[in-house]
Amino acid sequence: MGLMLCPGDGDTSSPDAEWSYTGFAAFRRQLALAEGLILSEMRGFGGERPWSDVSTPLEPLLDRADDGGGELSPAQCAAILPRLEAIVDQWQGEAGVPATRTHIHDARRLVVVLQLCLAKQVELLFL
Repeated sequence: MGLMLCPGDGDTSSPDAEWSYTGFAAFRRQLALAEGLILSEMRGFGGERPWSDVSTPLEPLLDRADDGGGELSPAQCAAILPRLEAIVDQWQGEAGVPATRTHIHDARRLVVVLQLCLAKQVELLFL
């Protein structure tokens, strides 16, 4: 059981990004750290800090339940994509850390899916 992020284009051959729930949680923690956030300090993740105190284009990806369901609009995908690409570039400089290599691979897969969502102007689905 896990989580799949895919374009809402109805094409089962479209690329997707998949994680176990634990893997997705670790990926989001690393994304949050890249944004200067500690996810466990945020509301919804055991902390008290409200998301309204945070300014990051990754908020729609970070501030959501782990159990799937829902979607991100093409506009949200467009906002997330350049920041995610910048984080991949940042992580590549840290590629000596095994966990970082895994997150780079996962982020690259997600970049491809976001690009497809934008090209087709469809939502990113969380399944």
